[in-house]
Amino acid sequence: MNLWQGQKQAYKEAINYMLKRKSGEETSIITPWPKFNDAGINGIEWNNLIVIGARPGSGKTLLKDQIIRESFNLNPNEDFRVLEFNFEMLPKTSAIRQFSSITGKTYKELLSANSKISDNVIKYCSEYAKQRIQLPIDTIYKSVTISEFKNQIDRYMEYHKGKKTIITLDHTLLIKKDAKHGNNFMPMLFELGEAFTHIKRTYPCTIIALSQLNRNVDNPDRAVDGKYGNYILTSDIFGSDAMLQHADMLIGMNRPAQQKIKFYGPQRYIIKDDRTLVFHFLKVRNGDPRMSFFKAVFEKMEIHEMETPDTQV
Repeated sequence: MNLWQGQKQAYKEAINYMLKRKSGEETSIITPWPKFNDAGINGIEWNNLIVIGARPGSGKTLLKDQIIRESFNLNPNEDFRVLEFNFEMLPKTSAIRQFSSITGKTYKELLSANSKISDNVIKYCSEYAKQRIQLPIDTIYKSVTISEFKNQIDRYMEYHKGKKTIITLDHTLLIKKDAKHGNNFMPMLFELGEAFTHIKRTYPCTIIALSQLNRNVDNPDRAVDGKYGNYILTSDIFGSDAMLQHADMLIGMNRPAQQKIKFYGPQRYIIKDDRTLVFHFLKVRNGDPRMSFFKAVFEKMEIHEMETPDTQV
């Protein structure tokens, strides 16, 4: 079977997509943050792979959860589902984190760690749950291999007749390795990257995958104030060689205060507290790479935009 084709089909599909974008028939997934939307094409395009790399505790799960949590309200004209692969967090933990967001109560407060939570708060959470369970969100909590990952998505898309779906993976290192991979993660990550590309080209979906950073990001010289090494670089993303070529958007998240950095990068941005997050948009295939600042509101399990900090004179 011949695999090649002429340019006619590509141009036809391109013009058709442009016309649909112009008419509003095709749109991107709008996120809660104008800065994030502006980095892409008015949000996240469908048939894209978004890879988010960060240290533990830097807010990458908050970012993913907030995109999903607010996606239905922000994209009311889109008919889509969500399929989450969550191998790290218990279902009840994930739900309590959502309750934290809508009540403004911390996780500890909701679990009556210091004083008993009120019946009114529990009632409010119950009413929220009744509304949320009506949304088309499904989760797979059992760890799977790459072949099982692909198989579950194939079955899901067939069951739901190919409806648009946001697929999330939290996170890449928790995919089970086949025996053929041995103790080496890299072959597994290359295969996972190929699976991502196959899935996004086969189905009307977008994939959000979370990843760790390489250990060298914690070298002491990278925590020296005012150095380029403060920044998250493409090479810092674990398995960057595998993920970079497949990702349409690659984001490195940083929380400078974790490394006691007070003046961030060569421009010496002033980091006032441990809530400041820096998003390094390292690769944006169809948008604009950039660096943007955000603020983590951990007690509400949310991320907010913030102004670019002042620089040290």
